[in-house]
Amino acid sequence: MNAQIKTVDPATVMGWLKEGTATIVDVREAHEHRAAHIPGAILVPLSQFDPSRVPVEPGKHLVFHCQSGRRCGPASARMAESGYTGEINRLNGGMSAWQAASGPVER
Repeated sequence: MNAQIKTVDPATVMGWLKEGTATIVDVREAHEHRAAHIPGAILVPLSQFDPSRVPVEPGKHLVFHCQSGRRCGPASARMAESGYTGEINRLNGGMSAWQAASGPVER
């Protein structure tokens, strides 16, 4: 794995959200996002993934998530290959782990 890509647990991402220091990118499909998503998550489906659609905000942690943690791998790799030089975080266990950890969800 690229050293620029890290795996983070739901509790860490929840802390970043509370601090206002996370940009969450949901790489699931639109119907999955509509059913339930992390508040403020930006939808950029893996099936149409374009790194230029990912908002890069200085001083914020960039976090990719999917349902189980698998689809965010290819999205993270594409982001790194695009020339993005910042740290890329993958939510370990995806939305499933997020909900199991009682993370906030919008429906």
